Amino acid sequence: MRRAAPSVRFLTALPVYNEAAHVEQVLDEVLRFTADVLVVDDGSTDGTAEILSRRSDVRVVRHEANRGYGAALATAFAATLDGPWDGLVTIDCDGQHQPRLIPDFVAAASSGAADIVSGSRYLRRFPGDTPPPAARRRINAEITAEINSRFGLAITDAFCGFKAYSRQALRRLHVVETGYAMPLEVWVQAAAAGLRIVELPVPLLYLDLARSFGGALDDAATRLAYYRSVLDRAEAAVASQAAAVP
Repeated sequence: MRRAAPSVRFLTALPVYNEAAHVEQVLDEVLRFTADVLVVDDGSTDGTAEILSRRSDVRVVRHEANRGYGAALATAFAATLDGPWDGLVTIDCDGQHQPRLIPDFVAAASSGAADIVSGSRYLRRFPGDTPPPAARRRINAEITAEINSRFGLAITDAFCGFKAYSRQALRRLHVVETGYAMPLEVWVQAAAAGLRIVELPVPLLYLDLARSFGGALDDAATRLAYYRSVLDRAEAAVASQAAAVP
């Protein structure tokens, strides 16, 4: 079992919505690698809240109504900045991420060489990798290439939720996108702020190939258009903020 050096304190946050089937097992595994864990329960209605209420080994913040993936992470950002933490690790609760990698993310984010450490499922192959749904892979590739071209980045995976942020990075990020496109807003703001980005390879696992994005976003063309609209809004917001600075 590996844990970060005691002098470095990173909070690990899991955004959760209706994950009763996974949350117990995932939390048990996460706690093998870090003692400081926050669960943001984003209005679950499937018994997740009851499971979390029986645990005393994690912090829990509950949204009474479902606000969205981005909103859950915004709550985690605020909790980190309100506490004594040196930074934040975010990891999804659907069983697709590998908690054993948490110390690697913390080490990279606390090394002084990176402000944001982001998992990439496409940097290298791992034994047991599963092929992503074709539409998801295509959209990820298109949006990743567009982000690199428009904002001068060199990332390989625009959407991986496994990340680590230094405290300094969190202070520079002001995300308002409440949905699954929140990572795109992070990239735009990170590029504008000149934050240093490092990617770490993570396994490519899709355990639920039919997982819904919600409503119209399950249509690939609609989802791609939505992602591009988020990039446009984020870019316009950054430009407006820059123009307001004397």
